[in-house]
Amino acid sequence: MDQLLLFFVSLVANLFSAFSGGGAGLLQLPVLIFLGLPFGVALATHKVASVALGAGATLRHLRENTLERHFTLFVLATGLPGVVLGASIILQVPGRMAEVALGCLTLGLGLYSGSKARLGQDYHPGHRDRRGMLLGGCVLFFLGVLNGSLTSGTGLFVTLWLVGWFGLDYKRAVAYTLVLVGLFWNGAGALTLGLLGNIKWDWVPALLAGSLIGGYTGAHLAIRQGNRWIKRAFEVVSILVGIKLIVG
Repeated sequence: MDQLLLFFVSLVANLFSAFSGGGAGLLQLPVLIFLGLPFGVALATHKVASVALGAGATLRHLRENTLERHFTLFVLATGLPGVVLGASIILQVPGRMAEVALGCLTLGLGLYSGSKARLGQDYHPGHRDRRGMLLGGCVLFFLGVLNGSLTSGTGLFVTLWLVGWFGLDYKRAVAYTLVLVGLFWNGAGALTLGLLGNIKWDWVPALLAGSLIGGYTGAHLAIRQGNRWIKRAFEVVSILVGIKLIVG
């Protein structure tokens, strides 16, 4: 029964995450803790499973050919060092105050996006000069630290930063978030946490299966439905993740 529950929770959480651009930890991480895992073990196990979300989404988005090679390498180069740093320090740091602060910020993301009707509806690349890329890369590094240390909602930050600063529409931003954050950032975080902590390996297969199927299905729905529906899903998930982090 535990395996079935893990598969179902992983499937639902990652389907919505792949459609909205983040938030899988809203449901998946608390369930792992509820089933008896300590926070550090639950976080590491969730990170491993989240890699399959990125893999499933990657399989679908690569068929659309929406990712720019140079910008992809830029997001990886600026974010991955932050992920490793965040994952290295989280096991020694009590995270409750950080979770509340992150929850307030995430809630603000959803409310901000909801107040901007045209946000992310059109593709207008911006801030691609040296100064813009430098500032954008610094923020991506910081978001990488958050991604490595606090799993819930950080993909939503990346999605909105790609929309608000670099001028991507929601469909493109979600594609970058799922492929680069879901597969590579989470992969680096899972590897770091696995080396420094423990992973509940006998729970991983069910979580991986749910993440892979949910990631592919959610990415397919995002591609089919377009920016308006993705924007609404992003706002709903951001608000729910924010409330969950604040309430605990």
